[in-house]
Amino acid sequence: MNDKLLNIKTETVQKSSYESHHYNRYEPTPYEVLDRLFQFVEFEETDNVVDFGCGSGRLNFYIHYRFQSTVTGVEMNEYLYGQALENRKHYRSKFADASEKVQFQNCLAQAYRISTEENVFYFFNPFSVRIFMAVVNNILQSLEETHREIQLILYYAPEDYIFFLENQTAFHLEKEIILPGNAYEKMLIYSFGDSE
Repeated sequence: MNDKLLNIKTETVQKSSYESHHYNRYEPTPYEVLDRLFQFVEFEETDNVVDFGCGSGRLNFYIHYRFQSTVTGVEMNEYLYGQALENRKHYRSKFADASEKVQFQNCLAQAYRISTEENVFYFFNPFSVRIFMAVVNNILQSLEETHREIQLILYYAPEDYIFFLENQTAFHLEKEIILPGNAYEKMLIYSFGDSE
């Protein structure tokens, strides 16, 4: 998989971090990592995925192309959000069936309102544990409205994310996907809900 096949441009790596120490610089998840993830994780067309800190939308287009799932990217940076919208225009010109299944929201992650249809949430270490906790609490609140199985996919998960999930929530580690590289080079899949 690559940008050319998807008719998008997502190679941008943010040069500097946000002014707040709560947000990390954006860089796209490498295609090789996504290819490896989807050797172990399958989505259905009925899945509804949210990518927090989506940048220019690589994950969003990849998931839609491969599984036809609905995908929403949440991005606080206006420039990257604009790039995501531009990519959506190019993607739709090649894949007209994308219709409304690939969406982007320009807002803070903790301000994003979790839809009761959304069931998979992706995090590539986008922000501090304080914001991560707020987002996970929003996800758990949405479960009170509509009980469903939820998956969290974490790439380069900081230790404090893991500690929070395992000690302060009912999420459990479902799968660990090892990737070549250093100790953080892995994908962690946490789940909560109906499958338990």
